Amino acid sequence: MCGIVGYVGSREAQPLLLDSLKRLEYRGYDSSGLAVVGASLQLFKSEGEIAVLEGKMPRMQGSIGIAHTRWATQGKPTTVNAHPLTDCAGKIAIVHNGIISNFMELRESMTRDGHTFTSDTDSEVFAHLVESEYKGDLVQAVMKAVSRIEGTYAFAVVAEGRDEIVATRRESPLVVGLGDGENFIASDVTALLKYTNRMVYLEDAEVVKVTKASVTVFDASGNVVPKTAQKIMWNLDDAEKGGYPHFMLKEIFEQPTAIHDSLLGRIESLDTEPFFQGTPYSSVKIVACGTSYHAGLVGKYIIEELSKIPTTLQISSEYRYSPVSRENPLIVLITQSGETSDTLAAAREARKRGNKTIAIANVMGSAITREVDHVIYTRAGPEIGVAATKTFVTQLIALYILAMDLGTQNRTLSALAKRSVIGQLRNLPRAVQDVLNKSSEIEELAKKYASARDMFFIGRNINYPIAMEGALKTKEISYIHGEGFPAGELKHGPLALLSKDSPVVAIAAKDHTYEKMLANISEVSARGSPVIAIGYEGDTDLQKFADDVIYIREIPPLFSPVPIIVALQLWSYYLAKERGCAIDKPRNIAKTVTVE
Repeated sequence: MCGIVGYVGSREAQPLLLDSLKRLEYRGYDSSGLAVVGASLQLFKSEGEIAVLEGKMPRMQGSIGIAHTRWATQGKPTTVNAHPLTDCAGKIAIVHNGIISNFMELRESMTRDGHTFTSDTDSEVFAHLVESEYKGDLVQAVMKAVSRIEGTYAFAVVAEGRDEIVATRRESPLVVGLGDGENFIASDVTALLKYTNRMVYLEDAEVVKVTKASVTVFDASGNVVPKTAQKIMWNLDDAEKGGYPHFMLKEIFEQPTAIHDSLLGRIESLDTEPFFQGTPYSSVKIVACGTSYHAGLVGKYIIEELSKIPTTLQISSEYRYSPVSRENPLIVLITQSGETSDTLAAAREARKRGNKTIAIANVMGSAITREVDHVIYTRAGPEIGVAATKTFVTQLIALYILAMDLGTQNRTLSALAKRSVIGQLRNLPRAVQDVLNKSSEIEELAKKYASARDMFFIGRNINYPIAMEGALKTKEISYIHGEGFPAGELKHGPLALLSKDSPVVAIAAKDHTYEKMLANISEVSARGSPVIAIGYEGDTDLQKFADDVIYIREIPPLFSPVPIIVALQLWSYYLAKERGCAIDKPRNIAKTVTVE
């Protein structure tokens, strides 16, 4: 979950590394640092955000360097534990994303051999391993050092007197950016879009040697591996705030376009290019974690409604330990980054079990795309804010598309019903824009409740997972304790938590559960909790039960999660804004979870 950047070229490395590193701060912001190779190896690092580092550091001359922003997993977030980390002589510097599971055994062994450690991190052992193996060939030294490592990693290494960066990865993201007379490495393409849109993706255990004139990739045996660069269609504007105060707000407002882009060309091609032609499925299992798991929960309702195929869910980290099913379900893996370690491990386990797999991901060329049979790209564009917004909504769009495909293949979705679904999907950008047009109303309402310590979210049927996602967004960025429940479960315990100081957000779309939902809202009101309802325009009954109402355009209930979650994203954003929270960089969490 840390961020890595590297540069080799003719420009001064320091300002370029800092600029690129800022674009990766969503991956971690406990501490940061740079190592630049000039006449000597220069290093500077600091506890805190990158702005703290930038304000303190001296000028570092040189055109080769690596940089790192850290999300601490092993060792406290202090300056001494910040990366880059060096060998005993201070001649070799490394940065690392991942976890070295056998670091204690290695550290003890190397300490006995005379190495001196200066940090509490697992990462430092790699600097000393490279030092032990270095005989003038940095590529060979890294290869030998990696062979002794157990765990996950993306490493980048520089050495005094060498005009190269050597990097390698296993289950942690790392890309190489190709320039003209200069080349780059980074954890994420967003760090490099200002400088290049041509990227080379590394496979697990590959090692790359990057100079200003060349990029050479080796396999674990030292053989050269030919690589073809991919052109990334995102541009720099996609990764900038564009006048918005926060990336999260910008990304919320980009959702009509993201929905449109995720539908573009997809619906028309389903008849001629189905995902699973001639392959009927009797069951589906969705595997995901975090926000993607909530998307999967909504997807269960979508798939069962449109394809009539029984669908179950499993948390990614639990899938590997579950018993093998007698059935042979289609495994749907959802991950916005395509690099989530638990979901990658689940994809590999599904392949071992002989299951067909399909991934829903946002990043072209990411690791998950090489582990599955099919991919649906969500086309959300770069998402910088830690709290997922447009990637969640476009995951829902992908699930509608997948459900239509399965329904068509299983002949459970008629041509007439399919046309209706397509029409509703095409209307979703307008339904979302309607919600965005009410952002000032939602902001005023959020101010009214921003002092709450606890907040509860309730929904039924397809909007129960949306209640959970709304609660997650609220606690992620506003630090208000939020919990999401199926409304019918209130009487089985959660009612004990309600009071006048605990507002309840109730989702009350007019579906077959509407009357029951009104009864649940009445239960809440009877306990003295204020109720903020989300319902359809023209629903005058809802006003009788709720203290405040957020209205959305009336659409068929199957599609209501999309505009409703946009309203809840705005709700959580404005709560956090009123409370003065660090919205794009909430404490203790990072964007891409590449450790288990």
